[in-house]
Amino acid sequence: MWKWFRRLGYLFGLLLLVCGALYAAAFRAMGDDPSGEALAIVERSPQYRDGAFFNLLPRVDGPFDEMMGRWLFGGSEHRTPDEPIRPEHPEVSDQRILGLRATWLGHSTILLEIGGARVLIDPVWGERASPLSFLGPERWYAPPLPLDELPEIDAIVISHDHYDHLDYPTVTALAARPITWFVPLGVGSHLRYWGVAPERIVELDWWGSKTVGSVTITCTPARHFSGRGFSQNSTLWAGWAIASSEHRVFYSGDTAMFPGFVEIGDRLGPFDLAMVEVGAYDALWSDVHLGPEQAVRAARLVRAKTLLPVHWGLFDLALHAWTEPMERVLVAAKREGMRVLTPPPGGSVEPTLSSTVVKWWPDLPYRTFEEAPANSTSVDELNGERYAPPWPN
Repeated sequence: MWKWFRRLGYLFGLLLLVCGALYAAAFRAMGDDPSGEALAIVERSPQYRDGAFFNLLPRVDGPFDEMMGRWLFGGSEHRTPDEPIRPEHPEVSDQRILGLRATWLGHSTILLEIGGARVLIDPVWGERASPLSFLGPERWYAPPLPLDELPEIDAIVISHDHYDHLDYPTVTALAARPITWFVPLGVGSHLRYWGVAPERIVELDWWGSKTVGSVTITCTPARHFSGRGFSQNSTLWAGWAIASSEHRVFYSGDTAMFPGFVEIGDRLGPFDLAMVEVGAYDALWSDVHLGPEQAVRAARLVRAKTLLPVHWGLFDLALHAWTEPMERVLVAAKREGMRVLTPPPGGSVEPTLSSTVVKWWPDLPYRTFEEAPANSTSVDELNGERYAPPWPN
């Protein structure tokens, strides 16, 4: 009997050793929670109470056991591409764009050129959306634009601290460059921990605003959550409005549907372009992501003229077919009268110029909205007839 106890002890010790090694490998990439003066600033936010940030609406999730069961044994057979995706190589130069151009680099990474300024949104050049370099969702193709070819950047905008939006390898690679980082409250603690100079970090609460160069960047509300490692909601999540003298752009970040879209449109719109997340949705977690139909509606609510769908096409982060978000976006956009841009990874679009939909992804089976609805809770009015098109821009 003692022999079996010893063997169990060895196995338990080995398990602890493996867990310790994994934690040590991921520790640096997990970042650092706000403390000291940074925590004092966080605690003064109206969005913060009882040691955490919170949403303005309740969050209702599906059963955890059903979620894990479907994640491990269910979902679409087409969650990842069967054939390699070959991104375009963006054409960039030192010449500044005085108008408006957006280059989609996959998932939520966008190079935005507006009014002579260059703004990099949620840059992810790392191999995985994970704190570990060898485990976690792996990107489906190499970055369309290598980091060493990235032109001079004026500002980097981060929506929240999840791994598919705040990427440790990318931050450390860009930390020494003379770039101003715009982040929601608390996220600056991660950046300082990773070597970004404090004077280059602008931390904002919802509706906070600051000008860099020729553009004004405003932090906008969102309905989501945050967390790296074992801490949850110690940092804020947000969308962003970016405005020059001639153009306005909205980026949703990760969010579910909520009334804040109407206020964003009233206070900061109308927008020439809305870059809205459309992927990684499911009815089991409909209060943290929009899904395609609500993404189109959100673009309407913020008074956007054109929608650029983002948060899809790079990582396997949900149960749906990888092409499903775009198929459903096109159906919803036709119904709502919303203009949609569909560049391939690495492709650039100029929203103020005429453009046609280019369907670069393959035809695959997918679920329609009627087969798999994923509407957020507590927002029936926003998804109802009152806010149906036509919506004034």
